[in-house]
Amino acid sequence: MSIEVKNITKLYGEQKALDSISFSVKKGEIVGFLGPNGAGKSTLMKILTTYLTANEGQASVNGFDVVSESKQVQRSVGYLPEHNPLYLDLYIREYLTFNADVYKVHSSRIDEVIALTGLTPESHKKIGQLSKGYRQRVGLATALLHNPEVLILDEPTTGLDPNQLVEIRELIKNIGKDKTVFLSTHIMQEVEAICDRVIIINKGKIVTDNTIENLVHEVTEQIIEVEFDKAIEASLITQIPNITNYIQQGNTWQLTFTTTEDMRPVIFDFAQANGLKTLQLSNKNKDLESVFREKTK
Repeated sequence: MSIEVKNITKLYGEQKALDSISFSVKKGEIVGFLGPNGAGKSTLMKILTTYLTANEGQASVNGFDVVSESKQVQRSVGYLPEHNPLYLDLYIREYLTFNADVYKVHSSRIDEVIALTGLTPESHKKIGQLSKGYRQRVGLATALLHNPEVLILDEPTTGLDPNQLVEIRELIKNIGKDKTVFLSTHIMQEVEAICDRVIIINKGKIVTDNTIENLVHEVTEQIIEVEFDKAIEASLITQIPNITNYIQQGNTWQLTFTTTEDMRPVIFDFAQANGLKTLQLSNKNKDLESVFREKTK
């Protein structure tokens, strides 16, 4: 396993940031680590990268224990923290040369990571002159300098505009073809586009761990939007089975059901039985965001 976490607990005073969590990540997987603010995501990432020590449990990266073999872990992990620490007065190549010296990496690797992360057009600039997106690229280039087997990325796309998001997302996806990637983010579209698997944490505990395809089938709350060709009374809508809530806007209704059954055929049959035509009928929440809301509410 590239990452192995067994019964990790982390306390800040009397508060449990992590509560006996366990999971493993295979080599070559891209795993999204999701959770609300304060759920414990950054704490776990700092434990895996040896910046923090857990109160209980064990963790290993690339087969190295994060406590007793911390130096080996640091050599085999590329880490991009949430707040990307950069020396803004240094030129890109100058900054990467400094980090290459720390890792004792040959200078030829600098040109490789500049090309890999798409920094070539900006490589003559100081870091302080770069946009947020290019600064994130510098952070990724630094994390890749020593060619680690595992990349741990904490909110790698925070603050990026839509174009930068797409660029960094594609970059991470390409990197993930050869490496294990463990990343946290609040952007669900990013996870759906990049990740093979999702781990959701809430209040220090893992609440789900599954592939995205399987996760969307776990949603028990279903929101369906339907537009009829004419107005009807709410008393008629409530006759539809399993309905728990509704919102009306003219002839359009947003209906909430608590069931795993696809209710669209039921609504269609309801319309026919009551002399209505359905002008629009769509499921609004069969996505990762729905899973996230349901698992962390």
